[in-house]
Amino acid sequence: MESIVVGGLVAGALDIADAVVATLLLGGKPLRMLQGIASGLLGPRSFEGGLATSALGLGLHFFIALSAATIFFAATRIWPSLLRHPIQSGMAFGLCVWAFMRFVVIPLSLVRMGHPGPLLVANQLFIHMFGVGVPIAWFAARSAQITGQSS
Repeated sequence: MESIVVGGLVAGALDIADAVVATLLLGGKPLRMLQGIASGLLGPRSFEGGLATSALGLGLHFFIALSAATIFFAATRIWPSLLRHPIQSGMAFGLCVWAFMRFVVIPLSLVRMGHPGPLLVANQLFIHMFGVGVPIAWFAARSAQITGQSS
């Protein structure tokens, strides 16, 4: 359980830090970017909600990160070999998280955005591999070693 919470929070923090930096580099505003996350539930009206919808976006972001960590943890119960190679399995899992968000969650949400350019996609792939997947897998593997469950 601790690996889920720590892995999810670390992954969420790294991913949102990357999103803030990318937003600033592109001339955007981090609070508006967080409102964009909330727009998945609220649609365009999220941009009228001020700090409340920015906070909702941040909460949703961490809910997704913790959900991803929970899914990885559950997968290790079915495929314990994931714990033996946390870097590789984490990178693959991070790509799966990105693909699920990009091709399932976002299209089913109320978010309306254009297609990100190639540099932004490359950044998203990188952060999901190394900032989302690897920390989640690493904390799961570390927890399994401590508790003797990685065999």
